[in-house]
Amino acid sequence: MADTTHVKSDCHWVAIDVARYWNAVLIETTSGERHRFKMANSAEDFDRLIEFLHGLGGRCHAALEPTGDYHRPIAHRLLQADVEVSGVSSVAQARYREAMFNSRDKNDPKDAGVILEMLKQGRVQTYVDPMLAGNHDLQELSKTYYQVSRARTRVQHSIINHHLPLYFPEMHRYWVASRNEWWVRFMIEFPTPAHVRQLACDQFVQAAWDLVGRKVNKRARLTEIWQLAGHSAALPHATDSLAVETFRMTLRHYQHITELREEIDAKAESVLCGNPDYENLKSLPGIGPVIALTILAEAGDVRRFRHHRQFLKYCGFDLAKNQSGVYRGREQLSKRGNARLRLAFWLAGQVAVRIRENSFREKYDRYISANPKDADLKRKALTAIAAKMARVAYGMIKKNQPYRRFFEQSLPSGSIPLSRAVGAPS
Repeated sequence: MADTTHVKSDCHWVAIDVARYWNAVLIETTSGERHRFKMANSAEDFDRLIEFLHGLGGRCHAALEPTGDYHRPIAHRLLQADVEVSGVSSVAQARYREAMFNSRDKNDPKDAGVILEMLKQGRVQTYVDPMLAGNHDLQELSKTYYQVSRARTRVQHSIINHHLPLYFPEMHRYWVASRNEWWVRFMIEFPTPAHVRQLACDQFVQAAWDLVGRKVNKRARLTEIWQLAGHSAALPHATDSLAVETFRMTLRHYQHITELREEIDAKAESVLCGNPDYENLKSLPGIGPVIALTILAEAGDVRRFRHHRQFLKYCGFDLAKNQSGVYRGREQLSKRGNARLRLAFWLAGQVAVRIRENSFREKYDRYISANPKDADLKRKALTAIAAKMARVAYGMIKKNQPYRRFFEQSLPSGSIPLSRAVGAPS
């Protein structure tokens, strides 16, 4: 690539193409002189880069493409050294590189040059360091919860789809919720029908009495399980077989992950207790402690967005449309924003539309009224609800107010009678 005509600037430009082990750095000084070198992801090379930038004198502006979490340490060090840091969208960089070189060929030095040109033209994004912004701890807690939940789901699928058909298929009917700890405790003690039938009915009821949940007719349920065990479709495992022991190991693993998730729940509640943004978010229908934690962790300080459309774009809820000549593509979500925020509002919206007497349910019903059985229409309605959930959450945090049911419909021009809005909490 031939160097473009250099124009003097009042700022030193720094472009960094981030990788796992080595970073490609391209620096253009205010005089137009360029310096290109490789830098390792190490404290020594970070210090040498900062020392070099300070030696240049004047203001420095760096841009880098977020790559996993490898960009976080160098960005943090640059910010602490009073270097302005911006991010470059990987999609925008790829499109810019193809237009710039008329080729899809790429390498680290070329990418650094592309980042430099985008930085000079202002085609960069504001970079927010979670540690300096104060939400790093919440992010780590939220991401740990997410990983623990994913691991728990994998073990749960293994129990339901693999172990139960082999060891005790009749017990699947009692798996009625994801938080049924009594079921796991019971299966650890009685993993096969043979373990149940080795006791008489009364002895079994007495032995399993403390394992079954409290809000049931224990004797009737345990008697039913004892009868089912007498004619089970399970494989004939011996009670002391190695296979049964491995099944118990999986159950204990599932139990341990469940306890770890509950520990993270309690930790999040203790850390955020008294946080006004957290309390306001929990007042929204469909948003509980975990989703509120995710929103605060991923969004950071929502007040930095000047308008709710900026926050919607950050979440990926803004609309995009392909258009060329007479062709007009349909509008759809850009999905260019924070995927975890989008998922949080989507899950909250699914819960909110199942709760009676709230504006989200009303909007959902109006959206699907033309054809309530149309699956595609339902999906679009849920997407609209998720976007509205994000918009309302932004307004609540911005104004430091809890959610008020039917507030937006309680105006005289609203579609909901005022008699229904009068009882809503103000």
